[in-house]
Amino acid sequence: MTVDTKEVVTTIAYLIGVRKNIIEQCFREDCGETLDKLYASQEATIIRYLCKLRTTLFQKFKKTDDAMRYELKNLNSLEWYDQENIKQLEKWGFVIIHANYRSNKYMQDFTRLINENIDHCANLFYDWVNWEYIRDLFYIPKYNHNEGAVMREEFYKYMSNIDCYPFQMYIHWKPAELGSIIYSDRKFLKVIYGQHNDVFTDFTKYKDADDETKNNIYAFVESSTRTAIAVDCENSDVFKLYSVLKNLNPDELAKIEKITLYDDDNTTSGWDWLAHFISIPVEHIEVQRVTDRKSLVDIKMTASVCKDYYENGISSFIIVSSDSDFWGLISSLPNADFLVMYEYDKCGMAIKNALSEHNIYYCAIDDFCTSATDELKKAVLFEELEKHLPEIYGQTPADLTRMLYENTRIAATQKEMDVFCTKYVKTLRLRLNSEGAFVIEIQK
Repeated sequence: MTVDTKEVVTTIAYLIGVRKNIIEQCFREDCGETLDKLYASQEATIIRYLCKLRTTLFQKFKKTDDAMRYELKNLNSLEWYDQENIKQLEKWGFVIIHANYRSNKYMQDFTRLINENIDHCANLFYDWVNWEYIRDLFYIPKYNHNEGAVMREEFYKYMSNIDCYPFQMYIHWKPAELGSIIYSDRKFLKVIYGQHNDVFTDFTKYKDADDETKNNIYAFVESSTRTAIAVDCENSDVFKLYSVLKNLNPDELAKIEKITLYDDDNTTSGWDWLAHFISIPVEHIEVQRVTDRKSLVDIKMTASVCKDYYENGISSFIIVSSDSDFWGLISSLPNADFLVMYEYDKCGMAIKNALSEHNIYYCAIDDFCTSATDELKKAVLFEELEKHLPEIYGQTPADLTRMLYENTRIAATQKEMDVFCTKYVKTLRLRLNSEGAFVIEIQK
């Protein structure tokens, strides 16, 4: 079973200025780490405060204008504006308060400042999200043309449809009665892609394993004296396994003693990078073949797990493999405890039935959200790209990008590959190194 994630909408809610008590109530349980990063981000908070000012000005436009016109007041003396936000923005170097201003002039200023600073928040989102669609929620083109006609249109559109906006906070979109578009990542991505006549199709980015699955894993680790993870790299996807580790509670994962990778020369280079992205100690055992036709990974894994059980005192193992051969390992250690993680398209019903008959819990690593695998994938792709830099003369960026994904066995949509190509392949640059020689540099 899976549930919808909320990581993208947590970031959107913060940026558009949704009240903190609502954000905490709606998103803290699922996305506490994301919230803490947003609170600590000056770039995100700048946009948040500016969006709050713009929304308040939309809602109190005439009241603000009358106070400035007839009472000679300014924003810093009007109680409906957050004075702490204004002070903080000015501490960061933004000139917010101006003399002899009216509401329409402030609206122009706030919109200009948001337009100028929204791109600083691009790194808050994963590469697989179309940044242009996110940016369009904040950026208003030609806002100062025709004596502010664009902003007047936005004002009337917003005030006439205010309940269609998320928590009544202004965004630049075509309002529609869709309920809360920031209820979940699935709904949000469907809506904003639809607004651009596009479709978001990769459900693995917004689906995560449900609480029952995660709690069963936690219970297994909690009930064990010593636990280790054993991975058959030939029959597992490193990025899917990483998505499991990224979406489980770090405090629970800390109780796992080690991860042992049983690898073969023919598997993806991604396994070499896993240790750099997780806190659990990783032992990487590369098993050499005697002949090209026969892998010895299964035998080595069985022997090593038995050694850990009998000599090293590890009593519980999480086996990551979809190969039925690992049943020989499990049946050879009847007093050990096992939990199995498999992939849907690699594991048959026979082994699942055997696990069920012996009361061994199993779950699919495909169920865990893959959204947070970006950094690991980029590290692997950059390494592969660096290998090909001496040979890129005469290649097209698209062909080179396809080769990188094929060689690293990273599953990706054409849109994801296009984004990587645009951001990292097409931006390759020559520079001089410290020795005065030309080198090709990746713009990471």
